[in-house]
Amino acid sequence: MKKEIFPSGEKLSKEQIVHYLNCDDDIELQKLFDLAKKVRNSVCGNKIYSYGFVYFTTYCRNDCNFCYFRASNKIERYRKSKEEVLEISKALIDDGVNLIDLTMGEDPEYHKEEFQSVLEIIDVIKGEYETPVMISPGVISNEIIDRFAERNTDWYALYQETHNKELFSKMRIRQSFEERMDSKTYARDKGMLIEEGLLAGIGESPEDIADSLLIMGDIKASQMRVMSFIPQEGSPMENFKTPTRRGELTIIALMRIMYPHVLIPASLDVDGISGLKDRINAGANLVTSIIPPKSGFMGVAHSTMDVDEGGRTIAEVKVILNDMGLELATKEEYVEYEKQLRSYQRYI
Repeated sequence: MKKEIFPSGEKLSKEQIVHYLNCDDDIELQKLFDLAKKVRNSVCGNKIYSYGFVYFTTYCRNDCNFCYFRASNKIERYRKSKEEVLEISKALIDDGVNLIDLTMGEDPEYHKEEFQSVLEIIDVIKGEYETPVMISPGVISNEIIDRFAERNTDWYALYQETHNKELFSKMRIRQSFEERMDSKTYARDKGMLIEEGLLAGIGESPEDIADSLLIMGDIKASQMRVMSFIPQEGSPMENFKTPTRRGELTIIALMRIMYPHVLIPASLDVDGISGLKDRINAGANLVTSIIPPKSGFMGVAHSTMDVDEGGRTIAEVKVILNDMGLELATKEEYVEYEKQLRSYQRYI
């Protein structure tokens, strides 16, 4: 018998999802956003969770057409030391983030060493700092996933960006759709929570997005992310236009209504701190891409926006949330929520 830890979501059909994605009626969309907030509040109350973002290597072996850090782009790159990663992680934890998101390009150097230094970093964050960890290493072998799982790494984030295989092949050049899907489902089966993600505005159709939302549920993603495409200098898509944010906000609302239990990020990496309120009002329950000012670490969609200026800090986030009648959750409250997510996943 299914244990009702979280309320069950609306079983929207593909046709219903497409209807909302095509909707240009402000009144109807506002009702959708209001329902999404109501659902979030029924699950999370007035609490919003927070992740510290540590993008510790910008080297990558891939040549994704949408990415600033693609292998063939002639840019300055960095590879932070273990000590630097831990220093920034500790600073973020002391500021009050709930989890450390260790993000990286698919750096060949880490593959050569079989991620030993990353595993050592996780040991310190999980052990000495007593803080949950998300790892975003790209596609890795099952043996490496086993090693992350053995250390009780909380999350494995691996985004398809689209579940339209033809479009995927145009975005992630010479990469396997199936291999990427298999990696995340293997990590899930080894006990890690998984995050799946979409990129909005890359040539997908409303039907493609609807398929993705349904697939996210099918693979039991516990965190679902959508970000609007931002054109990147030096990439083949640098002359593409960024979409209006209505699509991203509608997708957030649909995710919340369909999957009340999941963590849905309001990422500071797209529009900086100015975009936080709209995403929270669409149903997001998590603030991501929090970075200490003048840290030497970069973002992804926007590599520098609001970073050195201090616009991606816990202090800035608190001010906005408090004005909205919301508050940041403590690490202890987050850990309890994560426990509930794990328990819930065993019953769906």
